Amino acid sequence: MFLINFVRFVLIAFEIAIIGRVLLSWVEPRGRSTLSQFLVLVTEPVLAPVRRFLPSGGGLDFAPLIVMLILGAVVRSIR
Repeated sequence: MFLINFVRFVLIAFEIAIIGRVLLSWVEPRGRSTLSQFLVLVTEPVLAPVRRFLPSGGGLDFAPLIVMLILGAVVRSIR
């Protein structure tokens, strides 16, 4: 039971990191702050492969949305 709760916690924390990255990209698009750099470092290994398979969205990045939908489904499926 501990392992299941830990995995859920890690996945939810990753979702929060993605949300933080998206919000900070609106406030600080250049990403010069330490928090922005940390969030890019943590989330980019997952977002980059998804971004390669998506068509260009006219300047919009849909990779965070796709990853969050997948993570949400995984978190809900873990019991």
